Amino acid sequence: MEWKTINELCDVIRKTSLDIHQYHRSGHLEKIYENALAHRLRKLRLDVKQQHQLMVHDEDGEELGEYFADLFVEGQLIVELKACQATNNEHVAQILGYLRSAGVVHGLLINFGASRLYIKKYILSKNPALKSQTIKSLFLGFCAACASSWLYR
Repeated sequence: MEWKTINELCDVIRKTSLDIHQYHRSGHLEKIYENALAHRLRKLRLDVKQQHQLMVHDEDGEELGEYFADLFVEGQLIVELKACQATNNEHVAQILGYLRSAGVVHGLLINFGASRLYIKKYILSKNPALKSQTIKSLFLGFCAACASSWLYR
């Protein structure tokens, strides 16, 4: 599948997630949604790695260990999936920590577990002048006009 910007890639994932949520609804384990999203994105010819190992580095570059991203798409987007009633600050901290430690700029947090699909994009700026609270709040308005369509009603 052709996509020109990271926002277009995120939009493909958003649309695919919505289709999955409309078909499967809530109530499955996270692994089912992971498998479904990976399967459908691969059918669109995207490079999707499930439970992809990413190294966590300290500020001096020392390897501290690894974690496994639910999905790593096109070598540049971490997708963290949840199947819970609602996301919370721990889930946000988790994806921001993954982005920071792995040196990846873009991430999506998707929750399939609620009656409404939840998707939020996070961007980790390389600009050290930005405070962590600002970084956490960086939410791209690549579809701000249609943000309500991100939620399944």
